[in-house]
Amino acid sequence: MGILSGFRVLDCSIAMAGPFAAQRLGDLGADVVKVEPVTGEWQRHVAAGGAEGNKVNVSFLSLNRNKRSLAIDLKAPDGKEVLVELVKTADVFLQNYRPGVAKRLGVDYETLSAINPRLIYVSISGYGEDGPYVNRPGQDLVLQGMSGAMLSAGREGEAPTAAGQYLVDAITAYTAFEGALAALLHRERTGEGQLVQVNMLDSITAIQMQELSVFTVGHKPQIRSAEPHAHVYIRSPYGAFATSDGFIIVAFPKLKTLGEVIGEDSFLTMQDDVDTWTHRDAIFARTRERLKTKTSQEWLDAMRAADIWCGPVYGYADLVEDEQILHNKTFVEYDHPTEGRVKTPGFPIRFSKTPSEVERGAPVTGQHTREVLAEAGYDEARIAELENSGAVLAGSV
Repeated sequence: MGILSGFRVLDCSIAMAGPFAAQRLGDLGADVVKVEPVTGEWQRHVAAGGAEGNKVNVSFLSLNRNKRSLAIDLKAPDGKEVLVELVKTADVFLQNYRPGVAKRLGVDYETLSAINPRLIYVSISGYGEDGPYVNRPGQDLVLQGMSGAMLSAGREGEAPTAAGQYLVDAITAYTAFEGALAALLHRERTGEGQLVQVNMLDSITAIQMQELSVFTVGHKPQIRSAEPHAHVYIRSPYGAFATSDGFIIVAFPKLKTLGEVIGEDSFLTMQDDVDTWTHRDAIFARTRERLKTKTSQEWLDAMRAADIWCGPVYGYADLVEDEQILHNKTFVEYDHPTEGRVKTPGFPIRFSKTPSEVERGAPVTGQHTREVLAEAGYDEARIAELENSGAVLAGSV
């Protein structure tokens, strides 16, 4: 049994940030009921990379394991009645509706907390619940650009490069997950439920605690250089460098040591705390030219022997076969009734007494509707009525 066994989460979220946060709770043993429209959650119909799957596309599959699907029409009075009934015994309610939608549907915090004062209500938004940007779309790349982070790396004058993952969505998911856990801890101590508000803009800003403090407190400007330096607030050389057969990472080595390893005599008399800033581009460029002459493995072996911080630049094919990844059992594998054998990243926290586990894969739309309604006290006749009226959908695999 997981550490959150016995807690029930109603996941009314869509896309990535909300479902990812709810999946984390499910990985820890919470009973997560995914409340989705009878047509299926939006992410079921939008497959990243075109990976559509058999019956469940890969995007939905990756963000919705350890959940049960309850498919209901919240705009139908009977559908709304079902949700209200479930709220009475729920511990966490999670949503990322557009501002104002929860109120229109009658599932806002004030309404649901009146039904269940112990409820932890987690609301995720793009920019906050109110303010001048409240109606702007909370999209990952838009928030990456707004966050300032994209101008902390790369070449001055060139377009910045986005992160190679949905960074803001993921950080927001972890923030919401953390908020839900903290609120549950408070409730277990006091009996009080509460509203937990998380937004994407604040989440991506908060993780730049060090960088932004260097700017606001240390008064160091955010100046990119002519070379593709990996971080404006870290001395040179720092970044990804091409070798004769790929790329490696080199992270702020002692210049004398690096000069000895790569055969760059000009580094031998330079001062780490001075020249690495004043001659940042020249140092980067000379390192770049030297590293083109040997293979990645040759350089990694030589640098590691000299205690220089370095590492490979992996693609996903390399990552999944890495010996530490395999040792850590970073990925989990399980059998899914429609998608076959599934291999995805698992839950990253290890608990000695309450380990997380995959009890079920991502459900098909409404797969658990009858089961959840029966647990809520609905008899077979009433469930049949709800199905016949279209207020709920009971799917099957």
